Amino acid sequence: MTTPDGRSALGGLWNSIQTWLLPALEDEIGALDERHRQFVAVCEMCAPQKHMRAYRWIGNGCPPSDRLALCKAFIAKAVWDFATTRDLIDGLRHRPALRRLCGWESLGDVPSEATFSRAFDAFAQDVLPQRIHEALIQTHYGDKLAGHVSRDATAIHAREKAADKPKKEAKVHKKRGRRSKDQPSPPPPNPSHLNRQLARGLDENLADIPTACAWSCKKNSQGKVESWRGYKLHVDTIDGDIPVSAILSSASLHDSQVAIPLAQMTASRVTSLYDLADAAYDAKEIREMSARLGHVAIIDHNPRRGEKREFSPAEAVRYRERSAAERVNSHLHDEHGGRHVRVRGAIKVSAHLAFGLMVIAAEQMFKLIV
Repeated sequence: MTTPDGRSALGGLWNSIQTWLLPALEDEIGALDERHRQFVAVCEMCAPQKHMRAYRWIGNGCPPSDRLALCKAFIAKAVWDFATTRDLIDGLRHRPALRRLCGWESLGDVPSEATFSRAFDAFAQDVLPQRIHEALIQTHYGDKLAGHVSRDATAIHAREKAADKPKKEAKVHKKRGRRSKDQPSPPPPNPSHLNRQLARGLDENLADIPTACAWSCKKNSQGKVESWRGYKLHVDTIDGDIPVSAILSSASLHDSQVAIPLAQMTASRVTSLYDLADAAYDAKEIREMSARLGHVAIIDHNPRRGEKREFSPAEAVRYRERSAAERVNSHLHDEHGGRHVRVRGAIKVSAHLAFGLMVIAAEQMFKLIV
């Protein structure tokens, strides 16, 4: 997005942060270290205050704790990678600069852990962090052209009981032999899950994705099988290691089953040219969706479908950009809460991870102009 005089809105935002916001805050609060400056920049870019209208006190009962301050605190939790809400509260109590940046002047103003939990539950139910992330992308990258969208999924370990597997329907054994002339023709086979997704919109496809906690397994880089209990986070990443959209599913769901709704979500936020994915996404329906969106699909060939098909030299060069997805997944796990999922239920887990992706997106956008 550009300003009326043709300047980049993102560059103007960064200049305003550097030239007057940070100096004004240091005059008021004191010297800010690099992490505090990063937190200020992320909050300014994400602008959570624009999404607080629904949480305003309307005069009924006791005035609630400041939801904007609580939202900033959860952003701080992702920036500092606090493992638990108790660690976050402890950090707010012992770091006056962080406490005041969130909006609490005195130590006694910091709410209790129960208040933090209630506020997070409300944010999760309203998909607030996901909406802030979407607005961030559309505001600061919506009018730009992304060369590549790298698609991948990552394991999310959860501390909750896996849901019971649904019972499979008993198979009907067909009578062998040729069908008689007076016997009716068998019904046509049901369309596959991917075919049904092609015929539906984003909302319908999202509603059809299972999100219950489940067990799953995969091969690691050493070729050994690892199992985990929890979820999968499916992320689309564009050039510059910027995550633009994400969907949470059960861990047992195959990566390819989320590719089409994820592509639909990303297409509503950014304009891109190439879709990059590994062999797990090698399906004609996924390639068809890329073609419908006007993209070129560069998907590694699955050797289980016959002889391995190698990329052309030009495709091989572009496919190297897919490492952006792995870097974002690693960044989320190592620095922004991906390894510290303490909440339970897909709605809260998705909100927790969305705060981390929001911080990563803001950080990476600023790196493009600094």
